[in-house]
This record gives sequence, C-alpha cells and structure tokens, in this order.
Amino acid sequence: MDLDIVRTFVAAADAGQFQEAAAELAVTQQAVSKRIAALERDLGVRLFTRTPRGAELTIDGQAFLPHAKELLRAADRAVASVRAGRRPLRVDMLTSRSAASGLMRGFHRAHPEIDLDVVMLFDIEKAVAAIRSGAIDASFRAVAMPGRPLPEELESVRVLDEPLQLLIGPAHALAGARSVTVAQLAGHRIWMPGLTPGTEWTAYYDDLVAEFGLTIEATGPNFGSDALLDTIADTPALATFMGGHTRLVWPAGHGLRRIPVTDPTPVYPHSLLWHRDNPHPALATLRAHLAATAAGHDAAGTWAPDWAIAR
Repeated sequence: MDLDIVRTFVAAADAGQFQEAAAELAVTQQAVSKRIAALERDLGVRLFTRTPRGAELTIDGQAFLPHAKELLRAADRAVASVRAGRRPLRVDMLTSRSAASGLMRGFHRAHPEIDLDVVMLFDIEKAVAAIRSGAIDASFRAVAMPGRPLPEELESVRVLDEPLQLLIGPAHALAGARSVTVAQLAGHRIWMPGLTPGTEWTAYYDDLVAEFGLTIEATGPNFGSDALLDTIADTPALATFMGGHTRLVWPAGHGLRRIPVTDPTPVYPHSLLWHRDNPHPALATLRAHLAATAAGHDAAGTWAPDWAIAR
C-alpha cells in the first residue's frame, strides 16, 4: 500500500476538506482527489462523501482511519529504528567475563546515553561475517591470525594488551611464588581445555608454546570456567593461564592464586574491528573512548605474536 496515499487520506480525514489537506501536504487539490480515488479503488469502498462543508468519512472511512494512522506510525518507527544514532550500537565480545567486557562497561559508564546491544560470537570468522553484513557494528578480537588477513573493508585498532597470569591451586609447586618467569614454567603442566583449533586464541597459545617451550594441554571436555577452577584447585600438578583483566569468582576454600608471569610478560592483544563504511555515530564515540582510556601495547618486557599487529 502506497504510504503517500495513506498519508493523504489521513490528512483529508483530519482536515475535513481536500483543499486543506492539499495545503498541508504541499500538493494540489486535484492530486489529493486522485490519491483518494485510487485508494478507494484499491479498497473497493467509498471513504468520503462530499458535503457543503467539505468531505466527511463514510462508515468504511471511519473503520479504515485508525488502521491508516497505525500504518503511518509503524512506518515512522521503522525509519527511526535505522536512522543514524537511533538504534543501539551492537558490539561483539567473546565472554561476559573478558577484558573486552570491562572495556565496554567503562564505555557505558562514560556514555550512559548511548544504547548498547552486546552479543557473543564464538570465532573470528563469524564476527567478520557479521561486521560485513551489518549484523554487528564492532567486535573485540586478536588481530589478525597468521595467513588469514582481514578483508580490505574492515578496519582494526589494537586497544589493550592483557597480561597473562598463572592460576594455580594451594598445593601447586609454585603456589608460594610472588611471580614466575616464563622459563620457570617449562616442565609444568598448563591445562586449557577451552582451546579450539582454528580460533585466534588457539593460534596465540600455539605461538606461545613454540616460542618458550611450554607444555599446554587441551585434553578433556570443556565444562566451563567453574569446572576448570574446581580442577585446578584440587590438582597440584595442573595450572592454567588466565587474562589479568578476566573476572572470575571462586569459593574461598579453593585457595586459588593468580601469579604474574614475567621475563617477558605474555600479553593477549585485544583489537577492535569495524567496517570502514559503518555510519553509526556511537561507533566513532567508542573508538575515541578506547583511544583515550585503553592502555598502550608493545610495552618493554612483554611478548605477543608477530602476527598480532593491527593495520
């Protein structure tokens, strides 16, 4: 149904005269008459009767009027939903406990007026496809994996280098250490059941193992962070890596310890990805916020894979 014709009908019904409706719509009275006639033909009913005072709605016209107004309201809502700045900024991150979640919480505190929609996609291919299709506005990822460059229409900027920490139970051989060097970790079993082939985090840990001769085991099913914490607390031979900005809570009786890793400190490189043609004004605000508040990268005494360089 032609919304211009519906809008003409509503204007004529509200004004009670075709001439006033024509003035409101900035068209001729003849155009109003033609539009009303076309609508009546489409509906198969008469909507107006002519009277000395102007145009009055018929019974069918009175029945159609509230629906016509709702059609126009629905059209206005549809336009507003995609008008620049009116829809929420949609941002992807891996988990709600990640460093990216902390960055977005900080952004929300600084800009509470901006509506946000947070999603969690599993791997970088899904995130890139969602950015290219417009399903999301931005994604936090480690960029870019070796041999898999980003599409040319995507932009990225490295926003945070998150230091790795060693998480161990109270009976582990390193439980009393204030910090550990990467060299001290050689020979210790580091258990990370969440490593999935083909993901950027697995590529990161593969390079970490190759660089420093560490032993990372990804065996067994991944039952989530709670099960991982239970196992680390109860198994003196196992440790695991976790990001220094990752938020995890465990029972006090677990006695778990987060120990800094040094000489060098492995850092996980978080970058923000977006489509260069994305017009959402809140995306520019997010990028400016991250540029002003996020820590730098490639600091002295840290390590990250050579491929983790934002364009």
